[in-house]
Amino acid sequence: MTLTRSGRKISALFGGLLLAAATAVVPATADAAAPAPADQSATASILAGNRTRAAAGWLAGQLVDGERFETTFDGVTYPDQGLTIDAILAFAAAGVADQSGAKATTWLARPEILSGYIGDGTTNAYAGATAKLLLAAEVRGANPSNFGGVDLPTRLRSLQESSGRFTDTSPWGDYSNTFSQSLALLALDRTPAGAPTAAVDFLAGAHCADGGFPLNFGLATCTSDADSTAMSVQALVATGRQQEATAGLNWLAAHQLSDGGFGTPGATTSNANSTGLAGQALLSSWRVVPGLTARHFLIQRQVGCSATPATRGAIAYDATGFDPSTATRATAQAIPGLAGIGFADLTSAHALPDAPTLNCP
Repeated sequence: MTLTRSGRKISALFGGLLLAAATAVVPATADAAAPAPADQSATASILAGNRTRAAAGWLAGQLVDGERFETTFDGVTYPDQGLTIDAILAFAAAGVADQSGAKATTWLARPEILSGYIGDGTTNAYAGATAKLLLAAEVRGANPSNFGGVDLPTRLRSLQESSGRFTDTSPWGDYSNTFSQSLALLALDRTPAGAPTAAVDFLAGAHCADGGFPLNFGLATCTSDADSTAMSVQALVATGRQQEATAGLNWLAAHQLSDGGFGTPGATTSNANSTGLAGQALLSSWRVVPGLTARHFLIQRQVGCSATPATRGAIAYDATGFDPSTATRATAQAIPGLAGIGFADLTSAHALPDAPTLNCP
């Protein structure tokens, strides 16, 4: 099946997210200790730091030409800006691979790569992509007002409707949703003008009756979703809406699956992508028990020393084990749950340049 332009846009935008950070000195290799029970918090924290750095090191090794990720559909290869941004955020979360993060940021600023992701600003402009790129530029310490010649904060603010919702301008339709809104608040909160009050109010008012948040706005039935709730919680905490954020955190804690992770609505088994994002939201908000349980799920999914060197450190999507078709995205999205620092506090300022590997004596 041929992927449409709108389909490529959705894949690039929602291919991942991520982060939180380790500031301790990183050795050339990351220790490969066995997984620890989630209630052994001190041991688990040390283990998670080592495992987080090893995951980021593996991820850096998967970059094409050391600068980007690509996606192939029907034999055609496309640049995957969304996944590349996920990697940039993951490197900052782990506090390593800063050289890789810098190269990827330079690649994103190339005019054809930039416009192919956020739009040309006239006939098409994508709120979620613009917000995600703005967040990455801020995390990297780049100038967001002149990123590849584009004023990202101004472009993003121009996409806000009177209701407070950020929407797409595109002949292919509007694909903005809870992720777009949350990313916009997180990114604009870092700017001098801050996040617009109307935009914060819009997201705060979008919760379901059970306290969670849906993926899409305005549906007849509001169905809470772990990924969307985790993103919304982080945006609301950052912008001072603690009441709605607390309700979302309560929903996450109540909907953790029996294996310790999180999955898509209706799922009975977890995946690393959803668990990484939910774990990040929980740990960054000091929900320690469910957060460490989610982290333990992720540690159990990591490829260890019994595997081939080329796969060590990667995070498998689920309990079925390592799959090269899903491991890159799963690893990028799992790192936030391993590191435990939210998007609002993420920075690459102290990241070390090299990418460590799993230490397998």
